[in-house]
Amino acid sequence: MRSRFAMTGDVRKEFKKNLKQKYGELDSIGRSRSLYEIGDGAARIYIRYSKVHDNNSTFYGLRHKDLKQLEGHNSFLCFLWKGQSEPLIVPFSRYEEIFNSLSPAGDGQYKVQVFLQEGGTELYISKAGRFNAEGYFGWDELDSSIETERLSDIPEFDHGQVQTLLGSIGSKKNFDVWIPRYDRNQLDWNLARKFECRSILPESFGGVKDILKEVDVIWFQKASNNPKALFEVEHTTPIYSGLLRFNDVSLADPTLDSRFTVVAEEERRSAFVKQLNRPTFKTSGLNEECTFLAYENILEWHNRLY
Repeated sequence: MRSRFAMTGDVRKEFKKNLKQKYGELDSIGRSRSLYEIGDGAARIYIRYSKVHDNNSTFYGLRHKDLKQLEGHNSFLCFLWKGQSEPLIVPFSRYEEIFNSLSPAGDGQYKVQVFLQEGGTELYISKAGRFNAEGYFGWDELDSSIETERLSDIPEFDHGQVQTLLGSIGSKKNFDVWIPRYDRNQLDWNLARKFECRSILPESFGGVKDILKEVDVIWFQKASNNPKALFEVEHTTPIYSGLLRFNDVSLADPTLDSRFTVVAEEERRSAFVKQLNRPTFKTSGLNEECTFLAYENILEWHNRLY
């Protein structure tokens, strides 16, 4: 049976209290007051609140940069409003491809509404349409997801297998994929469908082109020279080396709209945090642009897409 609770006061505060009681301490992601890891890293949750308007609907802005922090993780969107008896907790994976197919508004947000109707609650995503959300009320799906995440075996990958999965994910998401030429014969096609690798890198990056050649995986916007995501797989190499590559690329073009991700085993997360908070990366701003992705999340991300 679903657990029910009526949120009549400070809705966000009450919801976070319930999260803490169920899953333990909440760990903020970056400086956000809306993004948290819960269940000792078993899931990520993005909390949004709205008042209920006259037409019995709510209105939310989902920040593009916040949604990027959900990709590749067991993630959920939580929509709150005053007086609801159950939280509306939506698995992000069900809508990830939809958001990736859209462009955010000028303020960097995707506009979303929840319509509270007797015939069934609907989730409306601007420029995408309406989706029945009745099945997402309550804690059940979040509970079972966290339990499954905790019980699942953590796969043991080598460097080339991680590149294979990241490349396959990028290809499925309709990006052009770059993997260094000397690594391509190490890709494991038993893990993923074969994809084509981009043959050349853009000349426009000038002095950092040689650095880009060394980045383990890059996703480029389809048929363009715009890198949208850069991944450094730190299997045995120091975390610091990958961060330096990212820093050089970011400094070469401060307007670059790209996500930087260090990929490594979970036990290296603390080393990532320590290195990223060096003064040099705080000064350059990389500490606000770079995220960590654990091996254990990669295969699940891949399987959700295929």
